[in-house]
Amino acid sequence: MLLSVLLQAAAAGVGVTKLGAALGAGLVVIGAGLGIGRIGSAAMEAIARQPEAAGDVRTSMIIAAALIEGVAFLAVVVCLLVFLI
Repeated sequence: MLLSVLLQAAAAGVGVTKLGAALGAGLVVIGAGLGIGRIGSAAMEAIARQPEAAGDVRTSMIIAAALIEGVAFLAVVVCLLVFLI
């Protein structure tokens, strides 16, 4: 299936770099969503096990989610810049 998409893009004259940038942006968004979901899941399990540590766990979760979101945003911007060039 991927080969047929690549062949159609090459035949249309789109260029493989633009197709790669679009696929890269999609993969970054999916990866960031999965990562933040796993962080949230692990934080809820940790809070359920030790409710007295909820504040520390929540703070760590928010910091980690913000770092993942920042990296994902940077990667999407780079992919869009490649797409526009």
